[in-house]
Amino acid sequence: MRKIFALVLFCCLCVGLLTGCGGNKKQEAASGKNIKELKVALSPYQDAETIKTVTGPLSSLLQTKLKEKGFTVEKITMNVGTSYSAVGEALSAGSADAGFMSGATYVLFDKETDVLLTALRQGINKDTTDLKIWNSGDPEKFTDNLVTYYRSALVTGPSAKGKAILEKVKSGAKPSWEELNALTWTVMSPASASGYLYPSLFLKKEYGKTLADLSHVVQAESYTTSMARLASGQADVAVAFSHIRVRDEKKWQAKLGGTDSIWKQTGIIGVTDAIYNDTVCVSKVSKVMQNAAFRKAFGEALIEIGKTKEGLDALKILGHKGYAWAEAKNYDDERRVQNELKGKKK
Repeated sequence: MRKIFALVLFCCLCVGLLTGCGGNKKQEAASGKNIKELKVALSPYQDAETIKTVTGPLSSLLQTKLKEKGFTVEKITMNVGTSYSAVGEALSAGSADAGFMSGATYVLFDKETDVLLTALRQGINKDTTDLKIWNSGDPEKFTDNLVTYYRSALVTGPSAKGKAILEKVKSGAKPSWEELNALTWTVMSPASASGYLYPSLFLKKEYGKTLADLSHVVQAESYTTSMARLASGQADVAVAFSHIRVRDEKKWQAKLGGTDSIWKQTGIIGVTDAIYNDTVCVSKVSKVMQNAAFRKAFGEALIEIGKTKEGLDALKILGHKGYAWAEAKNYDDERRVQNELKGKKK
C-alpha cells in the first residue's frame, strides 16, 4: 500500500513539475522577452548609404544592451526614410517600431506616435540671432556643452547673388523681399524644423511671407545635397541647422564642390529662434512598443549607448551626442510654430 501511495505521489509531483515548466514558458512568451524583429526608421539627415554605413554598428550595440535587460531581439532592421515625413508615416502605419526624427516631424505625427527621447547635441560657440557675430570672420566651433536645442540659419553660398546679398547684410542693411525672392533657395521637406518650418517662421516675422511664397525654391532629399547645390552655385541660399558649416568644414572642398574654405565662401543672412532637438519616437500601433517594459528598456539602452565611445561613433552621423528622456510638452513651442504657419504651406 505504501508503495502504491508513493508511486501516486511521485506521478503527481511529475505532473506538477511539467505543468509548472509549461506555465513558465507561456509566461515568458506572454511577457515578450523574445522579439523576432525590431524595425527602426532613420530620417535622411545625410544620404542614405552614408547613414546606413556609419550607424550599422548601432544595431549590434542595441541588441547587446537589450539582451542585458532581458530582451532577446533576433534582428534589428534600420532603414533611412526617403523624406522626413516618410519616417512619421512609417511609424503611423506600424511598418516601423521606432524612428529617429525631427521634433517637427514628431509634432506632425503626434497622434500616431509617442516621443520617447530627446537627442543631445554638442553646442557651438555662437548662440545668438546677432548676424554681426555670425559674420565676424571667426569660424563656429563646437563646445563641450551638451544642449537640448539648436537654431536654423539662412546660409549664402559663393554664387554672385549669394555674395551680393551677404554683403548687404554685413553692411547692416536689411534685404527687401524682392531681393530675397530673386534668389534660388535650397530647402528640406516641410516636415523639417531647421530646413523648412523655422526659416519660414523667420521670413513670416520679417516680411509676412514664408518659404512657400518664394519663386525659386528647390527641395533637397538631404542636407548633403543641399550644401552641394550651395557650393556649386546651383543655389544662392540654403536653410539648415546653424552648425552646418562646422559640420561640413572638411568636406566642403573635398566632397561638396567648394573651391575655397567654407568660411570664405559662405555667410549667414538670418538666424532663427531656438529649436528643440531631434527625437526618438515609437509607434503607437507597434505590437513591439505596446510592451511597456520593452519600450522602457529600449529607451534605457539608447541612453546608455550614448555614453560609450562606440555608441557616439555610431551616432555621430546623426549629430547626436546621447539622449535624455522626453515629454510631449517639450515640443509645445514646435506646435506653436506649426500652428502659426498653417495655411501658408503649399
